[in-house]
Amino acid sequence: MKKRLFSGIQPDGHLHIGNYLGSIKSWVKLQDEYECFFCVVDLHAMTVDYDVEEFREFAFETAALFVACGVDPGKSTIFLQSQVPEHAELAWILNTITPMALLERMTQFKDKAKVQKKNVNVGLFNYPVLQAADILAYKGEVVPVGEDQCQHLELSRDIARKFNRRFGLTFPEPQTILNETPRIMGLDGESKMSKSRGNGILLLDAPDVVEKKIRGAVTDPARKRRRDSGDPNICNIFSLHKVFSTSEQISTIEKDCKCAAIGCVDCKKTLIENVVDFLAPIQARYLDLKRDPGIIDGIFKDGLAKARKIASQTMAEVRSKAGLRQTPVS
Repeated sequence: MKKRLFSGIQPDGHLHIGNYLGSIKSWVKLQDEYECFFCVVDLHAMTVDYDVEEFREFAFETAALFVACGVDPGKSTIFLQSQVPEHAELAWILNTITPMALLERMTQFKDKAKVQKKNVNVGLFNYPVLQAADILAYKGEVVPVGEDQCQHLELSRDIARKFNRRFGLTFPEPQTILNETPRIMGLDGESKMSKSRGNGILLLDAPDVVEKKIRGAVTDPARKRRRDSGDPNICNIFSLHKVFSTSEQISTIEKDCKCAAIGCVDCKKTLIENVVDFLAPIQARYLDLKRDPGIIDGIFKDGLAKARKIASQTMAEVRSKAGLRQTPVS
């Protein structure tokens, strides 16, 4: 039996290469090894201000990009979080055993509260409990995460242990699969690539947009002039070369940057070409899916059926152990 894996991405804007490298790339590889549940977590995305019509479109686009990037709905379950009410129900029950002190220590809440000072809502504070419910509704055993999500996954384990101690063994403690891709910084060189900060290359960016963004990206501050030598290891553009360029290109750029044999303009030109080539097949597949939206609708429908079957079984067990009466069958 394959272990069960859960992961999700918010439909709160267009996905960028950081989403691909930080999550979707590993999903494609892991779907042959695990029983995978990949969720468009739209309930989580409601913790920020959003446009209703765009929000609906982003849900479709996110799922379509999962598929365009190589997630196979024949191997993995792809579904929409809000269509499975057991997520919200389980989150409420888990709320009752989660100490506020644990949530108050969550660094992501503190960071996001600083960014959206005018909308620091309870959902933003309670976000990690819903995240735990997402995983535990399917008795997820493994979760692929980046380093910035390790604290949330540790909280999910804490919550699973608390429920098991109080009501009897029910949930596995989900284990971390740490993403091997280094943290992808934004093109501003100041923070992680983020949809809200607008500092990333989107998966659907046209070639001219990719070129403009990379040409304006921050590089090694020591290279103020063409003849100045640089340190590739502190240059964010070089970190992207490590992902999108060939080993030969990486070796040459590293050597030439250190001795000023290559300037930042030429270095960026090579990266632009490689990123555009990488995005081309993803964008072509996405456009095919957009022309026939019934494909994604069908994937959501099939995924919902499988997700609800498992989540409803989990909730029946949870209700029984927690002392709640079962819903009468009509």
